[in-house]
Amino acid sequence: MQVPLQFEFQSNLTFASFFAGNNTEIITNLQNLADDGIEQQLFIWGERGCGKSHLLQASCQHAKAKDKDPFFLKFTPDQLPSPQMLEGLENMELVCFDDIQYIAGHADWETALFGFYNSHRQNNHKLLLAADCPPKYLPFDLLDLKTRMSWGLTLKIQPLRDDQLIDALTFKAHFLGFDIPPKVGRFLLNHYVRDLPALWLLLEKIDRATLAAQRKLTIPFLKQILAEQP
Repeated sequence: MQVPLQFEFQSNLTFASFFAGNNTEIITNLQNLADDGIEQQLFIWGERGCGKSHLLQASCQHAKAKDKDPFFLKFTPDQLPSPQMLEGLENMELVCFDDIQYIAGHADWETALFGFYNSHRQNNHKLLLAADCPPKYLPFDLLDLKTRMSWGLTLKIQPLRDDQLIDALTFKAHFLGFDIPPKVGRFLLNHYVRDLPALWLLLEKIDRATLAAQRKLTIPFLKQILAEQP
């Protein structure tokens, strides 16, 4: 049996650090999946930046805290790993595949994943899948694999509404350990691209800057930080 590759836990990507917005139902279902809930498979989907990777990592950490063996793999369009890496994964209690849409059209991966799918399910283990669209729109050539993607619950991650963005910024900043006053948050949203992954990275930079300068976050200080952006 091949030993599955280890993946890096991102310790900051937990359920506690995820701003739920209108996605409390999804979080509950993910926690149940990582525990001993009756569902064996979940498929979540949503637009780029909505938090899919965060939720999959959080599910793995939740499972690990319950003394289970989780595994996480994020597919990328430019460099797919060898399908042989699936060997042995059928023994992992929770397997999470992120951006599953990128293996569509790759016959070797589709065939290997189909084989893994059957073995993993026969072992009564849990599977968590994420993509940018529902299963029925995934362009898989292997139709039996596509069908299996719909075997469990399919849930859409709801994007944040404009009126939730300030709350999300406040939540994220508080989790990092600093305060972002509402007027500063509004200035940031009005003058910085509303790309959530980029915003969260910027918050980390703001956190480091306020800590280094031992200053509270104000609009002038925020302007200074933004001006130093590469």
